[in-house]
Formats: sequence, structure tokens, C-alpha cells
Amino acid sequence: MARERKKLLLRLDPAVHDALAKWAADELRSTNAHIEFVLRRALDDANRMPKNAEPIRRPGRPTE
Repeated sequence: MARERKKLLLRLDPAVHDALAKWAADELRSTNAHIEFVLRRALDDANRMPKNAEPIRRPGRPTE
């Protein structure tokens, strides 16, 4: 059973947001999903990914 997802207000430089949004579109992800993808990759690279973290959701609309 999936846990409730946390909400976060994130303030970004407009140029950084635009670059992330373009990158997300290139990868067929929403900007929000791409930010989570990048953060998870950074956590994994730093060996800080929690063992109990649920897998990242697949791209596209949820089937439920």
C-alpha cells in the first residue's frame, strides 16, 4: 500500500526551473516527477537513499 506523498513548496531561480522543465519534457516526465528523479539519483550517488523508500513511480498516468 502506497504511503501518502509529502508536499513541498520549492522556490527556484526561473532559469533553473526552465532548464528542469525542458529536461523533464525531453524525458517524458512532469517537472515534479523529474525533480524527484534527480533527487533520488543524487541520494543514491551519495549512498544516502533510505532503504525503506518506495520505488519511483513509472512515467505516465497512474493506472488507478
